[in-house]
Amino acid sequence: MVYTQFINGEVTKGSKGNSWVNYNPANNAPLGEIYQATDDEIDAAVNSSEKAFQIWKTKTGAERGRVLINAANILRSKLQQIALLETQDVGKPIAESLAVDISSAADALEYFGGMAAGIHGEFFDLKNAFGYTRREPLGICAGIGAWNYPIQIAAWKAAPALACGNSMIFKPSELTPVTALELAKAFMEAGAPAGLFNVVQGDGKVGARLVDHPRIAKVSLTGSVATGKKIFAGAASQLKQVTLELGGKSPLIIFDDADLQNAVSAAMLANFYTQGEVCSNGTRVFVQRKIFDSFLKQLKERTEKIRIGDPTDPDTQMGAVISKAHLEKIIRFIDSGKSSGARLLTGGIKPEKDFKGKDISSGNFLSPAIFTDCNDSMEICKEEIFGPVLSILSFDSEEEVIDRANDTPFGLSAGVFTNDIKRGHRVIHQLQAGTCWINNYNITPIELPFGGYKQSGQGRENSLAAIQHYTQLKSVYVELGNVESPY
Repeated sequence: MVYTQFINGEVTKGSKGNSWVNYNPANNAPLGEIYQATDDEIDAAVNSSEKAFQIWKTKTGAERGRVLINAANILRSKLQQIALLETQDVGKPIAESLAVDISSAADALEYFGGMAAGIHGEFFDLKNAFGYTRREPLGICAGIGAWNYPIQIAAWKAAPALACGNSMIFKPSELTPVTALELAKAFMEAGAPAGLFNVVQGDGKVGARLVDHPRIAKVSLTGSVATGKKIFAGAASQLKQVTLELGGKSPLIIFDDADLQNAVSAAMLANFYTQGEVCSNGTRVFVQRKIFDSFLKQLKERTEKIRIGDPTDPDTQMGAVISKAHLEKIIRFIDSGKSSGARLLTGGIKPEKDFKGKDISSGNFLSPAIFTDCNDSMEICKEEIFGPVLSILSFDSEEEVIDRANDTPFGLSAGVFTNDIKRGHRVIHQLQAGTCWINNYNITPIELPFGGYKQSGQGRENSLAAIQHYTQLKSVYVELGNVESPY
């Protein structure tokens, strides 16, 4: 299989000037070859996006919405096929791809498709005049995706952009080139004009080219803080609008009155879902001292029962991390935790066999790790690991844990578990994080804004809030009388 560009409504032949192999994380077998977009191909994508934008912006909101909803239905009709592609590309269990990835992408298209006809400005009744505002599209938007949720991220960016009347050029991660192409095909099949959603493959050089391109009006990135800073700086030279959904080191706070079983479930979801490769993960789990031992006991028992294995097996609960290089990075963090004095309670090893006894030694598998005897200054408690590594810390008072939870340059997410609903709200209101949960974790309905504080991002994705980031506001004053002039 060769992964090239999708430009002006069709897959290109591509140029092999710069290419590399795409590997299956579960066995490191080649899936295909990725052809990096050339400068000429990027310019072709911009040209076709401009033509599509001129057509698309004249459509009514209802007309745009119908295309998005049609595309959502097409994704759902191909759920099994696209889920398998996502699983092979990313290494996550097929059960996740079926339940979350493709379905949440379709949900985004459907939500913003339904919203498109209702995008509007405001009316102002003035003295002998009136005024109104219009929400107008920006033009060509660039989306730059991450490798953990490839099609979901592509849809989260494309859906509001297209609903508002923009066109989009999307660059998937160079590690996961596959399913963005499926989204592009769905848009074409749904009736979008050629060039409305183009896909260009490549590494950071292609991303930088999109950021620098003078005809691209806005950039939306999901990625690391380091990459976000580079894009923010690059976009600033042309005062481009930017949305950044970056990383975190999020706190999950468990008070001693919490439902223990639910709290353990949330801690596992907040650390081990998608092999721990989730930006909003609650990797610092603070547990009030009174229930610390019982929480730790149940957490260890349940974690050790997680079924690691072939991601295409519907019974598998944890698959393979994205690459050999990323696996080595996670193991370095585990070694750092042990050398700094934290106790590795369980996991953190590369299994040779899966839960059915099948040899998985050729894949990028890692058993979920739990560290205890941690302190806030340890590297594993400060840096984003992006793998199945949970650090558990004890606390005594509400005031103490709030201060410790906020002691980070990140601010993407936070969670609180308590049966005292007043305390739940009180604590959440003091946590410096943009996306928060009370008595659950990592649930991201399309109706709610998603994004972070501090170095975890700029702007918001999803919900009505996304409309603000894909439109520009025009004010119009209309005089109903004569023009008064002192001249």
